[in-house]
Parts: sequence; C-alpha cells; structure tokens
Amino acid sequence: MFWADRIAGEIEERFGKPKVPLLIRDEKTVSGRVHVGSMRGVAIHGAVHEALIQRGVPTIFKFELNDFDVFDGVPEYLPHEQFEQHVGKLLKDVPAPDSNYKNFADQYGSEFKSVIESAGFTPEFYWGSELYESGAMDDSIRLALERSADIIHIYKEVSGSQKVEEWLPISVICEQCKKVTTTHVTQFDGTVVTYSCTCGHEGRVSPFGGKAKLAWKVEWPAKWKVGGVKIEGGGKDHSTKGGSRDVGNHIAKELFGYEPPFDIPYEFFLVGGRKMSSSKGRGSSAHEIAALVPTKIFRLALLGKDITQQVNFDPEGDTIPILYDQYDKLAENYWAGVQDDYSRLFTLIHPGRGVPQKSVLPRFSQVAFIVQMPHLDLQKEFPDANKDELAERALYAKRWLEQYAPEKYVFKLHEELPEAARSLSAEQKQALAVVHDYIASREAMPSGEELHQKLHELKEFKAIYLAFLGKESGPKAGWFLSVLPREFVIKRLHEASA
Repeated sequence: MFWADRIAGEIEERFGKPKVPLLIRDEKTVSGRVHVGSMRGVAIHGAVHEALIQRGVPTIFKFELNDFDVFDGVPEYLPHEQFEQHVGKLLKDVPAPDSNYKNFADQYGSEFKSVIESAGFTPEFYWGSELYESGAMDDSIRLALERSADIIHIYKEVSGSQKVEEWLPISVICEQCKKVTTTHVTQFDGTVVTYSCTCGHEGRVSPFGGKAKLAWKVEWPAKWKVGGVKIEGGGKDHSTKGGSRDVGNHIAKELFGYEPPFDIPYEFFLVGGRKMSSSKGRGSSAHEIAALVPTKIFRLALLGKDITQQVNFDPEGDTIPILYDQYDKLAENYWAGVQDDYSRLFTLIHPGRGVPQKSVLPRFSQVAFIVQMPHLDLQKEFPDANKDELAERALYAKRWLEQYAPEKYVFKLHEELPEAARSLSAEQKQALAVVHDYIASREAMPSGEELHQKLHELKEFKAIYLAFLGKESGPKAGWFLSVLPREFVIKRLHEASA
C-alpha cells in the first residue's frame, strides 16, 4: 500500500469519519530563503490530506507561515552590516530586503507560498502573528505562566533539561529596542509581567495580545489546542525520545488537557547529501529547486519515497535525469493498466489537470544532449514524441545545463579535431580507422544500434568521445554518432586515426 494511503488508513482507524473536518497542520519559520527540505513536510501533509479526502474523511489542511519567531542571525546572502542591528527581533519587525514587501517574513514567506502552490498543494495559509495579536494565544499564555513549575518539571522529566525555579516560559518584546531574545521575565502577577532587557530598559507589560511569545516547546502544543489540530507530523529530529515532540505531547496532555495530534515522523529531504539551513546560499532553497523541474517531477522527488527514507536531491549530480527516467517507467506502468503503488504514485504527482494521455516520452538525458548540438533538430530526432512534453523537457534541460549539470552531461561538439585527440594511442587510432571504413563503405549513415554493436566489438568508446568532444566520456556512443552528419563523421574519424 502506498505510504500516504497507509497513513490515511491509520488516521481513519483512530478518528473514523467525523462530522467536523479533521485539521491537518504544518508550519515553517520564514527566517530567509526557505530550504527545499521544508517542502517534504508540506508534501507529506498535503498527500495525506488528499488521501483522506479520497477515503471520505473530511479534513482541512492549514499551513502557518511563522513570522512571530526570532530573527536569530543574518543569512549569508544579505549584507551583515545592514541587518545585524535587527538580530533578536521578531521576523515581522525586521525590514524586508525588498521594499515591495511589508517586512522580512512577508518577503520570504510569499516566496515559499508561491513554491507550495506551484507544486500543486493547496493549504489554507495564515501568519503566526495572527494567533498572538488576535488574542487566540492569551489563555495558553496565562496558563503557562501560572503553571510554570509544572512545565519545569516536564522539561526535566522528559528531556533532562534543567530550568531555574523562577524561570517563566515566555519572552517579552522589549518596549524600547523591540527585541525578544534580550529580555528576561522575572514575575507575573496575573495581569502583567516584570522584565528587564540587556539594552538597559526595565518595565512591566501585559504579555497578552502579541506583546510576548511562548517558549517553543510550550508554544507548539499551545498551537495544537488553539487550532484544534488533529494531525501534525514533523522531521525525525523532533521525534526522538526527549525531543520537542515528546515534551510537547506531555505539555499538551498535562498542562492544556489536549490530546496530541496524530504524529507523522519523517526523514529529511537533503540537497547534495546535506541538510542546510535557511541562511545558506545557492542551490538549496525551495524556490531554486522548484524552478529546475516541472511540477510533476518536483512532486515525484517529494512523494516518491516512503516517509521513513531520506530523499537526496543533488542538482549537480544525476538526480534530475534519474527522476525523469523514473517518471517514464511510472508512465509506462500506468498506461499498461497496472494497478499498484507505482500507478498510485503516478496519479498523485499529477494534480489539477490529471494524468496525461499515453504518448512517446523522449529520454531526458538524450534531450539534454541534443539541445547542445546546434545542427540537430529535436522534432526530427523525436518525431513520435508529444510536442508539448518535448518542448518542456528541452526547456528544463537547458535550465539545468546552464546552472547545475555535472561535467559528464555537458558537451560541445568540436568543429576542429580536439587537442585531446592528438595523443591517441596506436590501438585507439586503429579502432577509429575501422569505424571510419565501416561508415564510409555504406551509402547511408548506420543506425545507432548498428553503430553501437560495431563499437562494442571494438571495445573502444573513449577514443570516439575524445575525437568529437575532447573528453573521455559522453552519451551512448552509437546513438551519438548516428545523429551527426555522415560526411562530418567520416572526415573527423579520418583525421583522428591518421
């Protein structure tokens, strides 16, 4: 059973088919360009939401863009001297790098929202600040302050974290410097809290209505209760024994009297084998990765593996060609009428317009080669392929080649004999001479399969690549030669074998 259907079945077993829709929730703190790894949580919650709806279980999927969290460091791609002064403030109070946005969180939250929507997921979006400023969190804040001793006990018993006796689970926004990480709350009298700030300011202020924020491990379960959340997963780092999910579960039950949501712990989505933060630069943001591939391929990367398996998306490696090959196999399987997990996956990666009609799919790696050969015409090389699909693959192949493709996929057909081919061994030259005579003796260019068989007999592919591309590797050699002009091939083989 496909993983989303398996999880949906477990949820239905727990909740049945309620009359009031079950709330599925996910969130992301928008502290900069959102790493593409955050899309895995979106995709998992989104796919489970879709699977539940298909089973007749009513659900609502909400996604929080958290702007009521701390700006804890200047991202590498922004001028440090310009933003350093804002470290410690809430993200909603930090100016946007682009003045067209109302604040820092608005700029990067809007970008991430557009990626989520372009990937075919349709949650109801809201800002974290709305919960605090509307007063929705006030009751939870009051309870947390009144029962801080119980929270200290839970921290110690569940995670081993030791808090001082007078610790209060809240951070106040300083009335003078507007920072939250520099304040220390010392007392709550039922109406106001007393605090001091490292900027030198001391004061008394109401912690309600957006004037303060709860500590993360208290805030998370408070949001569950306030929103009535029934389903919410998280990365495996949260789900370890004594981790934030474990602490949150105890606080939800023991402090707020709320049953924790159904959990969906999942593995990471890595880029090039690394789990990066939002402060890092090129090649890891959701916006950049989503722009590299069409929606169906992006969704395949997000949904194609079970939630217990890591996803490693390496734009500078073989990931994109492999994903396209996987897509083609899924399509063939689906169009053959096979009903299995792979056909289920194929339907899930095509939101909106639905599954495409059966067609000839040109292999992505071959398209990527042809778009680099100015003398070749895609339509002529793939006459039976779907024109729209061919054009789309050509567009994304060029984008990938320009930005990330590894050297082995980048080719340039040399107009003159490459320097690297001038040092071929006698055995290599002899092999090229055999290929020359084989092609020259025929009136028409042999097919790719015929050339492949001939080259396989000679067991010499490196010399072909050196003679035409100036490098030791390339596309499938027989097919490569077959699509080149016959006279050009004969002339080059003659030069290289001389």
